[in-house]
Amino acid sequence: MIRKPFPILIASDHAGFNLKKFLIAELQKTGFSLLDLGCDSAEKSVDYPDFAQKLAKKIIAKKAKIGILVCGSGVGISIAANRFKEVRAALCFNAKIAKLSRLHNDANVICLGARLISPLSALRAVKVFLETEFEGQRHEKRVLKLSK
Repeated sequence: MIRKPFPILIASDHAGFNLKKFLIAELQKTGFSLLDLGCDSAEKSVDYPDFAQKLAKKIIAKKAKIGILVCGSGVGISIAANRFKEVRAALCFNAKIAKLSRLHNDANVICLGARLISPLSALRAVKVFLETEFEGQRHEKRVLKLSK
């Protein structure tokens, strides 16, 4: 489980802004510390790769271990985040895939599609993601191959 005082990075593009704000408010109620890396509006169009890069660079610099990224579909921002060797971003649409992404893939960034998931389903998926530890064992060698 991710310790609550440990900062969780969160970022979105304009399409994910409202879901991001909802997640921040709900997670802070339960004691999680979040660092919002932008964007700052749902009205002004921005480019999702810029925000995936901001989050990835903080993970690379060891400023945090885990992140949440949100765009309209979740696809673009997950592709952008996975360009960085230290990031294992998983596009999740429910709590089950969020759990498996941590257990089997040691994902360190959950990506969500704001236009495709309800706020409550997104919150459940994020909470499961944050509460699940990497299983290791037979999955360890596979995860190590991802960073080669």
